[in-house]
Amino acid sequence: MSRVHNFPFSIAYADTDAGGIVYHARYVEIAERARMKWMMDTTPQNGDVGFVIKELNVKYIKPLRLADNIVVETRLVKLGAASLQVEQKFVKDNEIYAILHGTAAYIGSDLKPKRISEDIVKILENKNG
Repeated sequence: MSRVHNFPFSIAYADTDAGGIVYHARYVEIAERARMKWMMDTTPQNGDVGFVIKELNVKYIKPLRLADNIVVETRLVKLGAASLQVEQKFVKDNEIYAILHGTAAYIGSDLKPKRISEDIVKILENKNG
């Protein structure tokens, strides 16, 4: 089982629509912040761009609301030669409100997919526990 990275987040007014429900696109932005924090120590080298989202799928289960305190649980699902897959769960009070599955390609300085460096692979494998 892979290790989970927890990213606490409080839903603010700017995250919601007029009804006080989190706007669907904000889930993607919040997930990106959680992924960024999880990957903070995987800085690309040699002018590489690094990881770029290639595909996203979001399953909305229950609506989050203004002032909800949540945790985004990020875990590595699969590590390939030039990409990775993550799963991110939006959790409040031990209930899942949304699940995001994402694939990120590693992009080199020429803006083409590139094999992930051994240094970054080791860091990601350590995150996987």
